[in-house]
Amino acid sequence: MSNARHIWLKHPAGIFTANQQDATNGVVVAGQYIVELVAQGQSPVTPIDQVIDCRGMAITPGLINTHHHFYQTLTRCVPQALNKPLFPWLKTLYQVWKNLDPEMLSAATQLASLELMMSGTTTVCDHHYVFPNGLEQGIDIQVNALRDLGCRATLTRGSMSLGEKDGGLPPDSVIQTEDVILEDSARVVNLYHERGEGAMIQMALAPCSPFSVSTQLMKDTAVLAQSLDVLLHTHLGETEDEDAFCVREFGMRPVDYLESCGWLNDRTWLAHGIHFNPDEITRLGAAKIGIAHCPSSNMLLASGICPTLDLVNAGCRVGLAVDGSASNDCSNMIQEARQSLLQQRLRYGAEDMTVQQVLQFATKGSADVLRRGDIGEIAVGMQADLALFKLDDLRFSGAGDAIAALVQCGAHTVDKLMVAGEWIIEDGYHQKIDPQELMAQHASFARKLQMA
Repeated sequence: MSNARHIWLKHPAGIFTANQQDATNGVVVAGQYIVELVAQGQSPVTPIDQVIDCRGMAITPGLINTHHHFYQTLTRCVPQALNKPLFPWLKTLYQVWKNLDPEMLSAATQLASLELMMSGTTTVCDHHYVFPNGLEQGIDIQVNALRDLGCRATLTRGSMSLGEKDGGLPPDSVIQTEDVILEDSARVVNLYHERGEGAMIQMALAPCSPFSVSTQLMKDTAVLAQSLDVLLHTHLGETEDEDAFCVREFGMRPVDYLESCGWLNDRTWLAHGIHFNPDEITRLGAAKIGIAHCPSSNMLLASGICPTLDLVNAGCRVGLAVDGSASNDCSNMIQEARQSLLQQRLRYGAEDMTVQQVLQFATKGSADVLRRGDIGEIAVGMQADLALFKLDDLRFSGAGDAIAALVQCGAHTVDKLMVAGEWIIEDGYHQKIDPQELMAQHASFARKLQMA
């Protein structure tokens, strides 16, 4: 780090550090690290090689998404799936998703990740669980697709083993045997999972949901995750239909089922986490469970409102997520923060649900969910993952608080994005990816998939 160039991001219009430290006059970056916060009225104490004038910009830690389904960007706003709640929506779209192929998954992975990055995201996360014939190497395809993007990623090796013939929701053509699932789960972790500070690619294991995998697979995956020392992820508590399914099939509610499978521990994070009673929230908090809060998806499918602050107060780690692009139709993290603010105020009021709270979900909270202690906040020694948003659109004119404006006025596109001290996006353009070319390819694959 001593030979690295010191870059001062000077005089931002506003800065959110996620830790209440004073960085009013900016941030100094050297190599892949944040090396100094410059307080109000101060100048850097270290010699500076380059100054970037950030007046008119708001700076946040790079946003961190905690749950997505990249492949679903190929089926946004499919007519036959519109205006349906979760279970009928899934039954309809599984008939389309069963025709997914490797080229489609690669393009969808790149497009979803670029869309996230353009909204200020430096760490993307995906839960891929559809493995029809020919897509057995799905996680490898995703790793390769991410190489030119320059973002960090947590990829979860999803799975479905319970098809329609066995009482599950997915068609039998997209499920795999449990032996195949467990063998491939170990393979991709051993091949791709990076450990320690600054990791770019990490893996987790992620049976899809209680209604698409067997109890034995849930148990075996928990044992495997512990032996490999990786995290566990699944959907839970998303809808009342799921609660009813668990009671009918297992004779217990989802949280009890989770515990019976060996998942009620701090290795686990859950997507959605809406339909928990007070006792269950207490138990989840005591176990330090992580929650991926997905406000847009939960509203679009009319699933409900996540009790975020109750979960936080109980001891859970709560992060933000856009969810799949067929249940959100958008992969924009800064807009998701706004959506969270508006939705959660209906539950908690304006005084308790603030701009700072939803940005905390999107940064430090999400880092905690993914067990990353090196990202998610602006502090000395942290990875230099930063999002810079210009506040020069019509929507920001007259705003008195830059950070509040970022969320409340509806920012949607980042001007600059830094990952590990490298500028990946500048002046709103990715350094390596041509969005028009990618969109043309992706749109062609979407038409092919939807017409299959």
